[in-house]
Amino acid sequence: MNRAGHTKLWLNLTQIRYSIQEELKTGSLVGNIAQDLGLDLKRLRSGRARIVTGENIQYTQLHADKGTLIVNERIDREQLCGDVTPCSFTFEILLENPMELHPVTIEVLDVNDNAPTFQNNHLEFEISESAALGSRFVLESADDADVGQNDLQNYVLTSNEYFVLKQHVNPDGSKYAEMVLQKSLDREEQPRLSLKLLAVDGGNPQKSGTVNIAIIILDINDNAPVFNQSVYKAVVTENAPKGTHVVTVNASDIDSGSNGLVTYYLSKSKAGITGLFEIDEVTGKIFVAKEIDFEKDRKIEFRIEAKDQGGLTDSSKVEIEVIDVNDNPPVINVMSFTSPVSEDSPPGTTVGIINVKDLDSGDHGQVRCRIEGNVPFKVKSNVRNYYALITEADLDREFIPEYNITLIATDTGSPALFTKKTFHLKLSDVNDNAPVFTRNMYSATVAENITPGFFVLSVNANDPDENQNARVSYVLEECQIGGALISEYVSINAETGVIRAVRSFDYEQIKELIFVVKAQDGGSPPLSSNVTVKILIMDQNDNPPQVLYPVQTGGSVVAEMVPRSAEVGYLVTKVVAVDVDSGQNAWLSYKLQKATDRALFEVGLQNGEIRTIRQVTDKDAVKQRLTVIVEDNGQPSRSATVIVNVAVADSFPEVLSEFTDSTHDKEYNDNLTFYLVLALAVVSFLFITCLVVIISVKIYRWRQSRILYHSSLPVIPYYPPRYSDTLGTGTLQHVYNYEVCRTTDSRKSDCKFGRAASQNVLVMDPSSTGTMQRMQGEKSILDEPDSPLEKFPSPEGASGMGGRGWQQFVFH
Repeated sequence: MNRAGHTKLWLNLTQIRYSIQEELKTGSLVGNIAQDLGLDLKRLRSGRARIVTGENIQYTQLHADKGTLIVNERIDREQLCGDVTPCSFTFEILLENPMELHPVTIEVLDVNDNAPTFQNNHLEFEISESAALGSRFVLESADDADVGQNDLQNYVLTSNEYFVLKQHVNPDGSKYAEMVLQKSLDREEQPRLSLKLLAVDGGNPQKSGTVNIAIIILDINDNAPVFNQSVYKAVVTENAPKGTHVVTVNASDIDSGSNGLVTYYLSKSKAGITGLFEIDEVTGKIFVAKEIDFEKDRKIEFRIEAKDQGGLTDSSKVEIEVIDVNDNPPVINVMSFTSPVSEDSPPGTTVGIINVKDLDSGDHGQVRCRIEGNVPFKVKSNVRNYYALITEADLDREFIPEYNITLIATDTGSPALFTKKTFHLKLSDVNDNAPVFTRNMYSATVAENITPGFFVLSVNANDPDENQNARVSYVLEECQIGGALISEYVSINAETGVIRAVRSFDYEQIKELIFVVKAQDGGSPPLSSNVTVKILIMDQNDNPPQVLYPVQTGGSVVAEMVPRSAEVGYLVTKVVAVDVDSGQNAWLSYKLQKATDRALFEVGLQNGEIRTIRQVTDKDAVKQRLTVIVEDNGQPSRSATVIVNVAVADSFPEVLSEFTDSTHDKEYNDNLTFYLVLALAVVSFLFITCLVVIISVKIYRWRQSRILYHSSLPVIPYYPPRYSDTLGTGTLQHVYNYEVCRTTDSRKSDCKFGRAASQNVLVMDPSSTGTMQRMQGEKSILDEPDSPLEKFPSPEGASGMGGRGWQQFVFH
């Protein structure tokens, strides 16, 4: 086949002929067809060499890989050809690309596998005693299916004194024998004779058949019947109905009376032929007895006998010519058929090669072919009886995936006969369609903090192709969101298009994901299409409130100082907290959970300000402990708790004694066992040493605390509105900024002074008996020239505190 899809067919006129014996075993070598045709094995394989017979039985098989012909089925020469010799069958070797036909003839040689046989195992003759010497008696012929040397060669009659055997050969080569009377019969001497006739073939080993002959001697009949013609010829139409008159034969006997009455018989010289006809024994009329087939027997020959009442006979030959009628429809044989065919095959592509034959002759055997219906196919003939089925238009599997092609073969007989054969042709797919998403854009909403592997949504694309070309796989187009690849946020199942979360989302870091999904088929080359996916992240109440102020220290006691002269509504301090969630999840409310004296303080529900709700009296305890709970408005709500220590006192020594005694007692109790053991070991020395050191440190810290106390320094913390750690985890930084404002007496200007929260408070260490000290590594702000702590503003000048300043003390 060339690229345009047109078929060229060459018929090799070189006739290759092989001779093989019948009855060879299956697989026996017939010949080297590749060598005899001058073809190499590669050509046989590439041309898909095969045997084309058009028959149901394929006697030979081609081994294309070896280039040899072997016996495929048992070959019976007698079944194949009957008595026709030489016996052969013909087929073609068909090759494609380019197409070639090489006719091959196989001659089947006969082997002696059949013995001569008689139809009857007993013959009976009635012969008059007056039979003249030389009288002839035709014997039944033996039938040997073999031919040539293996066919019937000779007849042998049992030795006797009355008859000798004389053999004859018909024009068609068949042999028959006659008994010739050589001695006059005497019924009174011997009324009955028993003989045997032996038929012998010429095979090796030789085979034979016998028939018994009984001769009954009759009295006086010395004239035999005589036919008026040696050969009778007639014509009969095939398929003539039973009883159709063919010809009438006639024989006469010059004897008178019963010896002159003649009866007619069909000779059994040829088995199977005479069964087609029957004869009227009295009139000699021959009629059709069975249906006659022109394709099997175009000319029929047989012998007839005339016998009188005395047993004398004569024989003659009948030749009947059979006339053909249009009784065989065309036969369609598929030499090759390709299915499926690629949908992108160009017009003119050959999809099948068909052989059409008609067993009739003449005009009855002429055949025309056409395609039924409106399909994009046609038939084209380049060689007699061979047709190519080709495409004549472009094909599209997605529009029509398969065709039923009906081929009609019609002969030119009258009436015309036709045969239909339907070919089911499928189209194979090529990747000519890209996947198409069912939506123009996909969107979904998910809550933050979902678990990894959470189902988000599913995308779907359809491809009208089939098999691998329609197998759609989904991939994420690489892009970055918040500095990270999209694959770090979501994943997609390549087979199902299901998108799942790779990790938990944090609304506080990212609020939506927009990315592109590509659908790609499995064709070669692959085709693809894209769709945009948008995922909105909903905020969840996953962050509790964070308390910025007051700062909760580990081992120190932080106290807010309230003078006993404080009036109702006095601002003690303010709890500052934030929530990094959004919306109502970040709405905070403040409640007083516990308090040493609940009747003394209250907390602003919205602003977190701690104020006095009555006049402070002398009876109120110096040490007040408040527990404030901060809740957000989420569902369920989250909360944080902060402890606020308040010192109710007018002077610092009062506060100092209250807080240091309690801490000192605690330290003492915790280390009681240690001091007792240590005291037993070094009582005198350690007691004096510790006493001196404690007194010295306490005096030093007391002097420092008195300086700060008389300066009335308020410590007001300031926190920036934006807070987050450098890692973006939502936790607070460990270092905070504070804003301290100078009074108008301090050079009429403001400044900002930044220190760590723990560095801008006064610390009391219980182990140092309440003496105030600075945090290690920091220079005292009191020692700095022109320090912002030289003078603090009046309570009315403190910003954001309702006209009152804050005083905060931290005790260790």
